[in-house]
Order: sequence, then C-alpha cells, then structure tokens
Amino acid sequence: MTFRLALSGLNAAQADLGVTANNIANTATAGFKRSRTEFAELFAVSPQGVASLASGNGVRVSAIAQQFAQGNIDFTDNSLDLAISGSGFFTVSDGGALAYTRAGAFRTDAQGYVVNAQAQRLQVYPPLEGGNFNTGALSDLRLITSESAPSATTEVEMLMNLPSNATEPLNTTFSPSDPNSYNRATSLTVYDSLGAAHTATMYFVKTAAPGGWESHLAIDGTEVGGAQPLSFSNTGVMTSPANGEINFGTYPPATGAADMDVTFNFSGATQYGETFALNSVTQDGYTTGRLIGMDIDKSGVVQARFTNGRSLTLGQVALSNFANADGLQQLADTTWAETFGSGQALRGQAGTSGFGLVQSGALESSNVDITAQLVNMITAQRNFQANAQMISTSDQITQTIINIR
Repeated sequence: MTFRLALSGLNAAQADLGVTANNIANTATAGFKRSRTEFAELFAVSPQGVASLASGNGVRVSAIAQQFAQGNIDFTDNSLDLAISGSGFFTVSDGGALAYTRAGAFRTDAQGYVVNAQAQRLQVYPPLEGGNFNTGALSDLRLITSESAPSATTEVEMLMNLPSNATEPLNTTFSPSDPNSYNRATSLTVYDSLGAAHTATMYFVKTAAPGGWESHLAIDGTEVGGAQPLSFSNTGVMTSPANGEINFGTYPPATGAADMDVTFNFSGATQYGETFALNSVTQDGYTTGRLIGMDIDKSGVVQARFTNGRSLTLGQVALSNFANADGLQQLADTTWAETFGSGQALRGQAGTSGFGLVQSGALESSNVDITAQLVNMITAQRNFQANAQMISTSDQITQTIINIR
C-alpha cells in the first residue's frame, strides 16, 4: 500500500516538473500562456461511501490549467505584428476550421493574405458601405495588391485675394501667351479619368468696371471656354457669381480619357488691399496609387494606404472570447480550439464590452515568470525526492519483516 501511495506522489511530482519545464521552455514564445498543475487526493469509494477515512489512496493530477493572465506588450517595427491589451483572442482560419490565438505575429503570403507562421489566415469583419462592418460574417484579411483606381477632378476650390488697386492690362485682347493681357495667373495640377495629370492655369484680368474682373482657364496651354466675369462689392466681398462657382465647359484630354468638366469655386475670394494672395487651392481628383503600407488602429480597423494619398478600409479584426477560456482545447503553435466546455465563441470588436484593444506593431510576450517557475521546479524536485525516500523507507521495512526468523 505504501509503495502505491508513494508511486502516485512520484507520478504527480513528475507531471508537475513536466509542466514547469514546458513553461520555462516557452518563456520567449509570443502569446504563450503558462500552465499550472492541480492535484487531488484519492480515496477508495464504495457504494456505501468512502471505504476508509484513516488514509487515502495517494494523489492524482486533477487538471493542468492554463493561466490566461496578460503578458507584457513588446513593440516591434512590423505593422502586421498585433497584440491584444485585455481580453480576447485573434480568430484565424486553418482551411476553414477556426482556431484562436494570442500570438499576433502575422505576415502576408504569396496571394496577399495575412497569415501567421502556420499559414492560418487572420479573420476580419468585412466592410460595408457607409463605414460600418458586417459583424455577422468573417472573411480572410487580404491586402490589396492592385493599384488604387484614379478619379477625375470635378471641383477646384480657390481661396484668394485680388488686389483692389489693380488696373486694366496693357493689351485688352486676352492671350495665355501674352503676360501683358492679364494681371495675375496661378496654376495647379488636375487629373483626367485615367489618372493622367494636366496643368490647369487660371488667369485674372481686371476690367474697367469697379470691382470687376474676368477669369480665363487654360489646360495644358489650351484655353477652355471663354471669359467668365467676377464682381466684388465696395467692401471687397464677391457678389457675382452668386454662389461663387464657375464652369468653363469641357476639355477633351489627349490621353483618350473622358472629357474633363471642372467647376471652380471662388466663393471665398476677396478683393482687399494691394497684393494678390493665393491662400489655398484644393481639388478632388487623384491619380493611380500603389500600396505603400497598412494601418491598424486600436479598434482593429485595417486600412491600406496608397501613394496617391488615398486609403481603403479592408475590414476590422475579429476578436473572440469564451465564457470559460479554461475549457479551450490546447493545440500546437499557441492556438486553441473551441470545445463544449469552453462554450461557443463570443464574437466582438476591440474596445467594446468584454474585449481589449488591438496594438499594431507589437507582440504580447509569454506570461511566464521565470523566477516563479524556478521556485516551482525546486518545490516539485523536493516532492519527488520525498516520495522517493518514502519508497526507500517502505522497502527497508519490508526487508525487516522478511528477515524476521
């Protein structure tokens, strides 16, 4: 009997040492969660209850429980490295089978999908029109590898001041090539429907009427439409056109793109003082763009950035949680699977109730405290030695009994 009791102690101590060794081995494993060995006393049980209360039948390992405490956040230079500060798991797809992990070392594969080292694809909520996300569905996160489509310029807004003391130019017949036929000129870049850039030049000509001006437009040196009048009151405020908008007509670009039709908004223009001042020029067109990076904010929203200054929302990182995380089935490569004991996965978004925040460019380190594990190792070693001594003592007693004459 004593041998069996001590043997159960040896097995328990050996299991404790194994768990401690695994914890220590994974001290530097990102997203790893340490385990704890839990023990239970054994008693022989009969239909009438516990057979004997005088002594037990030894010990057994009742559970090896994972400890999901938060690990430290270590910052990296990779924007695809993700860490969760708080509760939740990243959701990954392994050929359609979902798994859950706290290890956020992601990268892109040959097809542009965001995957971990095991080629499991990171799951996101797909974007909807209007800036929301379809939280009822999951999709693989894939970086856009094609160019961002261009958009033709349709509106230009110019905030400027025309000098109130300006006089009519020497030559009364306007010509873009004759600087004596206009007072001021300013240029900007506009884009056609194919993303090709064109130079649009706006000319301003003072007329004889008080507060009166004419505006002319040339694109790539070719005049578009005719003169369009501008009028200012005696306080320098624009009075005509009433809404400040002018359209010179269409311009057919040589690139084969659709005719350009640009509206100029001068509603903020003034006529003060003695100097011409161009305060700002904005236009709504842009050329094609190549992918240059990806941004992930703390709520998990993923945006692709392009060289043309545009950004495209690709999705929102899908987080999962469980009523009983201890019930998850531990898989290889610091991933877990849903079980009956864990309950169904509770889907959510970073920053909402029950879910932590996503940190881009960072990894969650192992939550193993190496000092505590070394103490556990010494304790388990002492337990093993004590049970081994118990076997040695029992053997000596047995030998003494055998040698009785």
